[in-house]
Amino acid sequence: MQTQPAQAHGDRELLDLNRRFYDSLWSGARLIEPRRFNTWPLVQSLLPRPGRRLEVAPGLRPRLPIEGTQFVDISAPALGKLRERGAQVVFGEVTALPFTEASFDLVCALDIIEHVDDEDGALSELSRVAKPGAAVLISTPLHPEQWTSFDDFVGHKRRYEPERLLTKLAQHHLLLERSAVFGMQPPSSRLVDLGMWWLAHRRERALWWYNKVLMPLGLRFQKELRFVPGMIPTAGVDEVLLVCRRTAPPRQESTPTDSSV
Repeated sequence: MQTQPAQAHGDRELLDLNRRFYDSLWSGARLIEPRRFNTWPLVQSLLPRPGRRLEVAPGLRPRLPIEGTQFVDISAPALGKLRERGAQVVFGEVTALPFTEASFDLVCALDIIEHVDDEDGALSELSRVAKPGAAVLISTPLHPEQWTSFDDFVGHKRRYEPERLLTKLAQHHLLLERSAVFGMQPPSSRLVDLGMWWLAHRRERALWWYNKVLMPLGLRFQKELRFVPGMIPTAGVDEVLLVCRRTAPPRQESTPTDSSV
């Protein structure tokens, strides 16, 4: 197990790496309905009525309802298949979302901030397009010391120390309300290494197994999300799902001016 990224990637290099990996993944995949994921009860509880909602980088695993949600992704195959289902889609990056300020009542960005070089740009944009009081859902892997070859392969830039993650959220006016253990990565590093070998040497076959066998099994055996207020105890946790609230930035008091003549 590595303790840090094998190599440094610039933002454009990371973007290209992520696009190649996910274009390949989604080209041979089917769209999975949001209600099949263990996030669905949470999503149902947060759906604004009425209200606008945004999901960033859903691929073909959207968590928000397909109808009525605005989707943004860098993967043309994913956008094409979402569009075929009647979804509202637009090509875009998390660091430059093509929407005006305070546009959405619910924002979802799962497994994305760890992929970009400019994490502040990504969090700033998620915060910018969310209305004050909007729910913002974020998931990300934890603990740099748990870095594996899988992180390199799928284009991760970082894993987060929990305290640093909380600091970053606060800097961008995102208040953590509750969190839960998240993710489907195998707990065994040997299983990860085996999967990586197949991805490196038998890529097409590996992606077939992932899409046709492993993903359906993962859906069948996924556990109910158990939320706790604030941050979960993070020892030994690979990934966390965060339910945040967009807070209004502090009001800047105007400086009195001398109006005397």
